[in-house]
Amino acid sequence: MAAQPAWAICADDKITINGDFGQATFSINIADDPQERSKGLMFVESMPTLEGMLFIYETPQSVSFWMKNTLIPLDMLFLSPRGEIMGIHENAIPGDLTPIPGGDGIQMVLEINGGLSARLGVAVGDVMQHPSFGPEAILPCEQKSES
Repeated sequence: MAAQPAWAICADDKITINGDFGQATFSINIADDPQERSKGLMFVESMPTLEGMLFIYETPQSVSFWMKNTLIPLDMLFLSPRGEIMGIHENAIPGDLTPIPGGDGIQMVLEINGGLSARLGVAVGDVMQHPSFGPEAILPCEQKSES
């Protein structure tokens, strides 16, 4: 019998990917309004290995990204409302204006350094853990209480 995932204490500035490869935790910035999402990682010249940006939408939807004014290659991980990776676009080309569709029913997108998802072994079907996925998440969080 498989063990049920344990509730983890999560933080808004961290996201964890769980999969067959194991687990990886990233420090993240959040883009959760139209202005932040439209800027994204534009003009960022470098990003530490285990950092990224989490784009959060109000509702699941069809999303598409491009790399205008983006200076570094990125992997884009497209997530369901419950935290499952539904698609991965690897090594998006800096400055490329070609639309990168993420599919339908996407609520969040995690951008990390280009090539990192393959190096780690991250795959479609892996699951992320972050407070934004809420109590219905595949791997739910319990936020720290302020004392």
